[in-house]
Amino acid sequence: MSWGINVRRLAAVDMYGAHGRLVRRRAILAEFIVGAAGCLALGIITVLHPGLYDRLTGAWLIGAGLNYAPLAAHALDLTRQGRLETELRDVDVAAEAGYYSRAQFWIMLPLAMVAADLVRRASARSGARSS
Repeated sequence: MSWGINVRRLAAVDMYGAHGRLVRRRAILAEFIVGAAGCLALGIITVLHPGLYDRLTGAWLIGAGLNYAPLAAHALDLTRQGRLETELRDVDVAAEAGYYSRAQFWIMLPLAMVAADLVRRASARSGARSS
């Protein structure tokens, strides 16, 4: 997996879309929150069923739901006044939209977004310490 995925940037580009409309920002924020809560709830319910297939499906849903958690957290932060614009300053949104549209498929790999976000944050912290 490419750890070059910047989960915060993915959330920002997705929220902005082609025109930066407020309705899209709200819809994407809702998608991330519902994705996290919904997948986690369904996963917990499903993992409690006795069959192996149900447990595996439930575990996958929990992992996918956890992937939405950092997206939702970043999206919530980006709804604050000026944060989305600051994140996307000097960014070619149209060019990055293509990359991040494909990168969203990593959500289906349990814990991939969580891992990418943790790696990115650790890298940022170690870079800040060495400066």
